[in-house]
Amino acid sequence: MNRQTGGGAEWPGREALHDLAACLRFYSRLPVPQLPGEPDPHRSPDFTRLPRMLPLAGSLLALPAALVLVAGWFAGLGPFLAATLAVAVMATTTGGLHEDGLADFADGLGGGTDRARILAIMRDSRIGSYGALVLFLALAMRIGALATLLDRIGPAAGTALVLAAALSRVAALLPMVLLPPARTDGLSAAVGRPGRDCLAVAAGIAVLLAALALPLGLGAVGIVAMAALAGLAALAVSGLARQRLGGQTGDVIGACQQAAEILALMGLVSAVAP
Repeated sequence: MNRQTGGGAEWPGREALHDLAACLRFYSRLPVPQLPGEPDPHRSPDFTRLPRMLPLAGSLLALPAALVLVAGWFAGLGPFLAATLAVAVMATTTGGLHEDGLADFADGLGGGTDRARILAIMRDSRIGSYGALVLFLALAMRIGALATLLDRIGPAAGTALVLAAALSRVAALLPMVLLPPARTDGLSAAVGRPGRDCLAVAAGIAVLLAALALPLGLGAVGIVAMAALAGLAALAVSGLARQRLGGQTGDVIGACQQAAEILALMGLVSAVAP
């Protein structure tokens, strides 16, 4: 006899699939429909377990950008233009969610002299000179890394983009797991915090994705370099947030994802250097 929950029969993997759909809705602009048996798709997300599906969600969100990257390469657009189009598609798909966090975090650190002032600046929706500068440099580094990878490994750069998106989202869980919310009234405090078990599941999914990418032109050394540098970037951002804020916010998490993705791509560039 099937157990009924939320109007539908239970089946293996149902909860994980619902969490994946919730991740795609929360982290993108994609019109993800309500799945069979899924509770209200517009409810507040439960981050105590939902982030376990982040690496898979990240890889799916990066897939359109990766296809554009490879298509641009085969169309003869050249590495730079193909990489620029790919980054534009990625930003459109996600709505610039993580880029916005990076810019706010940079503005706060650059313009604030104490914790209260930094948090106030980060909550301001306007972008300042620090945020604009860091955002420009982050986009330039992502485009430059992807263009270099296209030049060195060709279409396998699309696989690198998908894997970097997955690894960076696992890395972005570190500040959520390691640090308390910096605000009591912020989104980070409202949605809950994932535990180490959630992080372990997400890391396991990322390892599986890395194994699938292994025969697609990246190589074991390159994949290890991507994972190691993504982790180091997350630890660095988390340490900075701990020092300056005493905790984490959504902007810190966004900055962490961006730093991890950039460093992951750079790690692969170094590993496949001519």
